[in-house]
Amino acid sequence: MRPVIPPVIVIPGMTASVLHDEYELPPETVWASVLPRRFERITLHPEKQVYEFREPARVAPGGPFPLVYEDLIEELRDGLSDEQSAPVPVFPFGYDWRLRLELTEDRLAEFVSEVIERTLLLRHYRKDPDFVDRPRVNLVGHSMGGLIIAGYIRRHADASVNKVVTLASPFRGSYEAILKVATGTGDFGDDSGKARERRMARMTPALYYLLPSFRDSLSVEKGMTSDIFSPRAWQPSVKRSIAAQVKGWNVTGARLFRLMLDAAREHRAGISGLRLRDGGAPGTGGLRKEDWLAIVGVDAETRVGLRVRRDADGRPRFDLRSDERRNDWGSADPRERRRTGDGTVPLRGAIPPFLDENRLVCVTPHDFGYWELRDRALSELAGFHGHLPTMNMVHRLITRFLSDGPDPYGSTWGRSMPGVGREGADPWNPPLDLAERDA
Repeated sequence: MRPVIPPVIVIPGMTASVLHDEYELPPETVWASVLPRRFERITLHPEKQVYEFREPARVAPGGPFPLVYEDLIEELRDGLSDEQSAPVPVFPFGYDWRLRLELTEDRLAEFVSEVIERTLLLRHYRKDPDFVDRPRVNLVGHSMGGLIIAGYIRRHADASVNKVVTLASPFRGSYEAILKVATGTGDFGDDSGKARERRMARMTPALYYLLPSFRDSLSVEKGMTSDIFSPRAWQPSVKRSIAAQVKGWNVTGARLFRLMLDAAREHRAGISGLRLRDGGAPGTGGLRKEDWLAIVGVDAETRVGLRVRRDADGRPRFDLRSDERRNDWGSADPRERRRTGDGTVPLRGAIPPFLDENRLVCVTPHDFGYWELRDRALSELAGFHGHLPTMNMVHRLITRFLSDGPDPYGSTWGRSMPGVGREGADPWNPPLDLAERDA
């Protein structure tokens, strides 16, 4: 008898879960895929950042946005199940994307236990002695969902995880997080740029977990700090805005800003310290590198740098010049080819610190099929990053990886990182047998 495939949990990216206020009867939606988006209703309280600034309220998460994740979830439910009588459960995990990631990771741990209990109610899982003795789940995370998975595995030694797939996750951060905090614009959510959105963004702890931390992520003038997790790196307008919002409460703006930056720095350090086993038999304790499929989006114009200059008073000022948005994926120089990304996350920000670069699988907007006209149009309109989970080829790639299935029709493929495989001595070594396409 073939072993059962463990159940799957799909974890969306930041801003991609519905939020509704349960204080109202009936519950009122305050954050949805398009409208409404009530920034003033979802701004967090400075004294206790698990509740809302505007009380009374009880904002709670709903499910992931159907437009982005419905096809992925349905394709996994269909593709992983050999027959209707023996389905592989696929659970969407909606969460409050405003909060510190550690809180979401703990909630994910509870959800994993619930999923396992529910799955053991299915007859074909109860008949599988391996699953009964050692029940596990597969995790699929998009964008910030990948950071939540990494943090959950690092912080929960008893994590019952079989395999992991991450899509376009900013393991080392993205410049769009800086833009969102500094100006209210960026590719994480709405781009209105209104003052209320800036205020909400600056009071949202989770956003700071997405700040860039790769080498030379900031280009600064002599004597300035390049550490974006230090308050000294930020222009004064950000700090003044936070101070104004917390005025009259039992916390200062400077302290709140420091607390949010420190929590994000600690989480990033924890992810950098995550260690996966290198080889060995599957399921013998701890995830192997072979158990993690990291899919990275490339070949889209993306911000790949940020200059910080001194203003007339000698204080930091972000220089948001357009020439820092690049897409050099077509360059002949492997080093230059890394100046690309998925439109939101630069390639350097998407590299997991716990995986070798030769294991990563790069995909481009050209991997949308001919008949995926709607998804290609949405990708061009809203960005490749946000719609990468809608790609049919990615669905097939994930299904193959989770099921250990073959590819008799050559319907899955990928590309190696610049400087790996055909371009370097280090052979491409993705965690499944995969055809390599040219850039």
